[in-house]
Amino acid sequence: MDQAEALLIGGRAGVGKTTVGWEVSAMLRAAAVRHCVIEGDYLGQAHPAPEGDPRRSGITERNLTAVWSNYTELGYRRLIYTNTVSVLPETAGMFQRALGQDVRLVRVLLTASDTTTEVRLTSREVGSELETELSSSYRKARLLDEHAPRDTVRVATDGRSVVDIAKDVVAATGWL
Repeated sequence: MDQAEALLIGGRAGVGKTTVGWEVSAMLRAAAVRHCVIEGDYLGQAHPAPEGDPRRSGITERNLTAVWSNYTELGYRRLIYTNTVSVLPETAGMFQRALGQDVRLVRVLLTASDTTTEVRLTSREVGSELETELSSSYRKARLLDEHAPRDTVRVATDGRSVVDIAKDVVAATGWL
């Protein structure tokens, strides 16, 4: 397999992207499927934002390109990538430049109700950023719902186990 494939797991804050990504990885490991995992949120964590890159998209792409290069040198061709807006159409160019023009993108949008998300974020955010995370989560949920491409697989997370959610996500990839 020479073509790169990327599973993009997107969704609002508190929907379970990272947790589901790791469970998908566990399922793939159990089936001996070669893959790597990148938590996209970490690729742009720089303060202040680099000059000329206020949204940190440039530094994110540079870091993705560098990390992916290391993985491909070792023979990896499948990527699990978690990031809130990774499923949006405007990210396709970044993945094509970083992983190759013929990359196969599988977009999965995890969804959860406002109530579920509020409960999850309230238990997770123990510092000073709860209100910021809540308002951003509400805003991003609407943005993702309106702008995710039609071929995006939507997976509801309310009241479901991580294992069941991950099974739906893995099924979307065809990797098992």
